[in-house]
Amino acid sequence: MNFKYPREEKLKQKKDISLLFEKGKWTTCGNIRIITFSSDEILQHKVGVSVSKKYFKKATDRNRLKRLLREVYRLNKEEFLQKFGENSLNMLFYISKEKPKSYKEIERDFLKLFRK
Repeated sequence: MNFKYPREEKLKQKKDISLLFEKGKWTTCGNIRIITFSSDEILQHKVGVSVSKKYFKKATDRNRLKRLLREVYRLNKEEFLQKFGENSLNMLFYISKEKPKSYKEIERDFLKLFRK
């Protein structure tokens, strides 16, 4: 199992992000929301992570949550690809106003996304 999160998998291009927001499908589970778009035209899956500045004013808090979301994705990549596909654009959001108590809380919500 490859547990890496290489640069090629990171959602960074503006055209990919705008395509995702125009045609993507939203799913929410617990404190995690995902927008996903699958197509045969997409050559490789890409994943982005975002945390609201409205709820978390300090950059250190936002960065911590983004690190946790990336780590959850990295360790559960196999299940993620089975659910959302190899040719997809995805973006994860943390939508709660409160900080998670632990990594396990984020991982629990992330794994619930696969059951929807």
